[in-house]
Amino acid sequence: MKNITPNFTPASVNCDECPIKDRAVCAYCEKSEMALLEAMKSYKTYAAGDPIIFAGDRMVFVGSVVTGVARLSQTMEDGRKQMVGLLLPSDFVGRPGRSYSAFDVEATTDVTLCRFERKPFEKLLSDIPNLRERMLEMALDELDAAREWMLLLGRKTAREKIASLLTIIARRQNSTATVSKNDITFDLNLTREAMSEYLGLTLETVSRQINALKKDGVIRLEKKRQVHVKDFARLLAETGDDADGGFLA
Repeated sequence: MKNITPNFTPASVNCDECPIKDRAVCAYCEKSEMALLEAMKSYKTYAAGDPIIFAGDRMVFVGSVVTGVARLSQTMEDGRKQMVGLLLPSDFVGRPGRSYSAFDVEATTDVTLCRFERKPFEKLLSDIPNLRERMLEMALDELDAAREWMLLLGRKTAREKIASLLTIIARRQNSTATVSKNDITFDLNLTREAMSEYLGLTLETVSRQINALKKDGVIRLEKKRQVHVKDFARLLAETGDDADGGFLA
């Protein structure tokens, strides 16, 4: 199975071994609270291109992306389709309190979900303050990400868009302390086709800009879909963001 870390076996893993345990919706839970979640969880894998849920479908489950990347999209009445977001490891699928999905969710790469039945999860959410606090924090982070995506699509150049996407993925795969040390390596599990759709660029432009960042020494491509950044501050400067006015999340 692709995109599964060496110590992660969905059929038998316990929560202590989960690769997203420090970032997932359960990150703040006490041991007794984790036991309640572990008793009701199940794993499901989706191959790249598989639908996870369609807009309008009844949401019988919610859950966290453990490995892989999924995309959120909406289809207009005339058939036009727009990607509206990416789901990376630790991101939450579904919305407690909402019976139906507002978006199509599709696996961009092979994806593993840690799933909970929606109704029992909603009951735990009302009973466990730590779970509720983390859910609220993740919702606010998602709102910030949506605002950042609006800026990315509306104002940034092609090079800035590519650099911004790379910084987002790098931050999600590395701790703040690791990123602050500048020299980092991360997996880029998105195809260039998916990047072009997400960023509103042509495939040729995505390839050209990645090659330009590589040629200029900002990034180095290693192995299969692996990116090495020797100076993260330099990559950050390529995003066009106000480095003095923001913070490193």
